[in-house]
Amino acid sequence: LVFACYLWSTDNLSWLGIDGGLGLLSKIGLAISIGVMGGVGINTAHELGHKKDELERWLSKITLAQTFYGHFYIEHNRGHHVRVATPEDPASSKFGESFWAFLPRSVWGSLRSSWELEKTRMERLGKSTWSIHNDVLNAWLMSVVLYAVLVAVFGPIVLPFLVIQAIYGFSLLETVNYLEHYGLQRQKKDNGRYERCTPEH
Repeated sequence: LVFACYLWSTDNLSWLGIDGGLGLLSKIGLAISIGVMGGVGINTAHELGHKKDELERWLSKITLAQTFYGHFYIEHNRGHHVRVATPEDPASSKFGESFWAFLPRSVWGSLRSSWELEKTRMERLGKSTWSIHNDVLNAWLMSVVLYAVLVAVFGPIVLPFLVIQAIYGFSLLETVNYLEHYGLQRQKKDNGRYERCTPEH
């Protein structure tokens, strides 16, 4: 990520045999390549987020900082796992829903869900929602610090790069969500609860 910021921002890559800096297509290719790494990083963060060890859970948030998708840490474990294959789960695609309709619904729905889940947790603990103990806020703070350091070192010219790689990275996650849960829906029982999640879900 840091080396890519350097490649994006410099106008002298003669040491690599390139006259001047990278052209527009090369910059876009660079951002997409790093976005792929960010998408893979989300998968790693997903596994770390399931661990009980506090260090591994913090490493999950650090890994999510690159794609500015720290709220996934909350939403996936406490939202998606509970509501998968139900209409209440923003990360479960509906039958007949296109990916392009699903993508914004999942991104904004997951963000909203993670905030509500964390707000409820903070209220239960008797703490302010706007606290450093709020896992959504402290995960986003990691992204803000990372981006601020990169902009301070390489200049505002890296902002488009950071945005492109982040969007591409979290879109890869959402592509997986779309494919894994497409059209699957648990039935509601008479008591108003959904049937247990089984392998087909």
